[in-house]
Amino acid sequence: MANTTFEIVKKKSYRAIGLKWDGPWSDIQQLKQVIQTMSERAGELEGRVEPNMQLGLSYHERPDGFIHYSMYEVTEEQPVPEGMIEKYIPELTYFVTNHEKGADIGETYYKISRLLMESEYKAYTEPNVMYFEDTLPIKHEKYPHDRDLQDPHFEIWIPIVKK
Repeated sequence: MANTTFEIVKKKSYRAIGLKWDGPWSDIQQLKQVIQTMSERAGELEGRVEPNMQLGLSYHERPDGFIHYSMYEVTEEQPVPEGMIEKYIPELTYFVTNHEKGADIGETYYKISRLLMESEYKAYTEPNVMYFEDTLPIKHEKYPHDRDLQDPHFEIWIPIVKK
């Protein structure tokens, strides 16, 4: 993300189905297993809108960790398979950029925080929800199926509003 190209994108509300993980930072290994399991179960979702793009929706609503939804965007007709849940994402405006293979994820998010601070936007937060991460309390990521799990590349979608 050396040159940090980004765009501001408005995305209509959508429905997603997948698995939820709610845990502390110390249990982050469990999250990797949830993401892997969701990837393996993707075929159960025939109504996937972008079949090769797995979503990682993170919400920093815990002081010791976060809530993560490993999902796929799906059609309204898609039934919810056993053990999965559905989540509706409202229409939002996003700061969209790419995390490149070989780059440091922490550094990528730091640069996004800096760019937002210097812009006319700030991170969006849901009404009546307490967050424990100030700069980027909600992080949406889109992972291509062909990613390298040890050194992934992916799209970052940060919900934003005007300051």
